[in-house]
Amino acid sequence: MTPKPDKDILGGRNAVLELLRSGREVHKLWLKSGSGRNNDIRQAAAERGVPVQTADGAALNRLTGGSGHQGVAAWAAAKEYVDMDDILAVAAAKGEDAFIIALDEVEDPQNLGAILRSAEGMGVHGVLVPKRRSAGLTAAAARAAAGAMEYVPVARVANIARALAALKEQGLWVTGAERDGIPIAGADLTGPRALVLGGEDKGLGRAVRAVCDEIVSLPARGRISSYNVAAAASICMYEIRRRRD
Repeated sequence: MTPKPDKDILGGRNAVLELLRSGREVHKLWLKSGSGRNNDIRQAAAERGVPVQTADGAALNRLTGGSGHQGVAAWAAAKEYVDMDDILAVAAAKGEDAFIIALDEVEDPQNLGAILRSAEGMGVHGVLVPKRRSAGLTAAAARAAAGAMEYVPVARVANIARALAALKEQGLWVTGAERDGIPIAGADLTGPRALVLGGEDKGLGRAVRAVCDEIVSLPARGRISSYNVAAAASICMYEIRRRRD
């Protein structure tokens, strides 16, 4: 068995440390030779019985594609997707109204990772992504998530619009985020809810927009009138969480 860069290899201190804590299978760990700053990772690997090998910076660059490994890389079993019903079950087990993020063709793994990181902090029960034209659970997304990928369930669905319609049948409200919506401050964001955001430079697709119960927008006071999708997602998530607390 040979690891595939950007699929099976994770780099970055936070991503690898949370990977070791999560219980997901880890085949091997590489630490930069001569570096003592990763002793906590070495200890966590020893507790899990994960073999550790030293490597120089060039080798770590090759393993991770050269992006931000911080002297550590891990070869892990692929992160598994869940079913949408599993996400609803997480909310039910906690006795909470479901809080789900749906991403309509968000293709940049950095954005997906950043959204997962915010979702973990805001108590989101899970994220939906489409099977096609979407970033997936790659090492690049894991690095951007800084460990959050281990704790936020992600379901990959054939069609986002149909998945949202199914959630509505189970009692969730669907809120889309788009520039021409009503100001988010005036929206009722309480109750079981799915928040859906469109892809970079595309916005919400027509079928996805049609299934939304409401469209909200974020105020912009500066000269740039729109937000990066990850930033918009974070602001919307915070506002929904604020209304719940």
